[in-house]
Amino acid sequence: MDNITKFLEKYLTPIGSKLAANRALNAIRDGIALSMPLIIVGSLALLIANGFAIDSFKNWLVATGVFNWLVKVNNASFGLMGIVSVFGIAYRYAQALKIDPVSNGILALASFILLTPSIVTKDMLEGIGYNYLGASGLFAAILVSLITTKIFEWFVKHHIQIKMPDGVPPAVASSFAALIPGFVIIVFWGLIYAGLAATPFHDIHQILQIILGKPLSAFGGSLIGAVIVAMLTSLFWFIGIHGGNLTGAIMSPIWLGLMADNAKVYAKNANAVMPHIVTQPFMDLFVYIGGGGATIGLVISFWLVAKSTQFKTLRSLITAPGIFNINEPTMFGIPVVLNVKLLIPFLLAPALNAIIAYVAMSTGIVHATVGIVIPWTMPPIISGFLATGSHISGAVLQIFLLVLDTLLYLPFVKIIDLDQQKKEVENA
Repeated sequence: MDNITKFLEKYLTPIGSKLAANRALNAIRDGIALSMPLIIVGSLALLIANGFAIDSFKNWLVATGVFNWLVKVNNASFGLMGIVSVFGIAYRYAQALKIDPVSNGILALASFILLTPSIVTKDMLEGIGYNYLGASGLFAAILVSLITTKIFEWFVKHHIQIKMPDGVPPAVASSFAALIPGFVIIVFWGLIYAGLAATPFHDIHQILQIILGKPLSAFGGSLIGAVIVAMLTSLFWFIGIHGGNLTGAIMSPIWLGLMADNAKVYAKNANAVMPHIVTQPFMDLFVYIGGGGATIGLVISFWLVAKSTQFKTLRSLITAPGIFNINEPTMFGIPVVLNVKLLIPFLLAPALNAIIAYVAMSTGIVHATVGIVIPWTMPPIISGFLATGSHISGAVLQIFLLVLDTLLYLPFVKIIDLDQQKKEVENA
């Protein structure tokens, strides 16, 4: 057992530490997180617009015009995920690099708009469609924000800026300081746009979808990908690194894009078969029930078999957070971190959850997630019902997974509880 711990600490800890300290990955994670309130609002509007799977209610929404209003709300929130993320990522990355985050965010936003193809109406009016402003534009948003920030940083480090006298207000001074790098950045992306327009790809969004989007979506949307990511998340948690933050920074753009595809289909037909099984809600609500490692089963196990004084006390403290999928008290209180005796169920529980949920949804036994973002703190059963478009099968699946995870953790909890009882007897 000790050898396993030493092996994981030796090889995983350096990798995890480097990834956790990577400023670009952290900026992607935190920048996309800025769009979460909008995504949740848009998801709620989409859920209501589809009448909670009640046809008569949806018909009433359409007849009264409320449906069109809800679609507008969805487009103005969910549909702006990409454009909010490009500013958010550039802002957070600039903060990490200690350069002007506001000016950098504005330049990244302007560059993103510049690269996004226009739509021309019959009346020769020009505009931009919602398509690339939402999840479909996430890959371009990440690339543009990171490159823009590095260019901006280069000018700052080499002091190639217009410096104003000390008496000038800070806001004005920042604007002039961003003038030279801003000019170069906009010209740079303008040339990129012109160059791509002359190719069969036409624009950056299409080329990124082909080069990055399809391969990454194929992996991220597969059962194998879900299982690998789930187990990696647990392994990083085991060595004390926040696994969800680490793998989420890489995989969330992919899962959010797949989720958005489902949302488009669901908006047109609530009874349609969803194109993707693995999405952000699939991972958050069915794989990681109770948090990384599916630890709600661990919490329930302590209530069923714990007899030691320490664990009987701890279970009262970790239950409330666990119900809302907050498992840091469990991770460090039990602890799960570096506890080899809990490693097997900690790895297997989320992996089995992914396999069972994937099979259940792909076969139609359980309705797939419909592209609606449910806050990850939503308790199980309720979240499963809502994430699948108000289908009771989603709640039933979560109940089944909760029972399975509990049975998986149960024998291991008995072992560590017996060990703790022996220690308490010896100490007494």
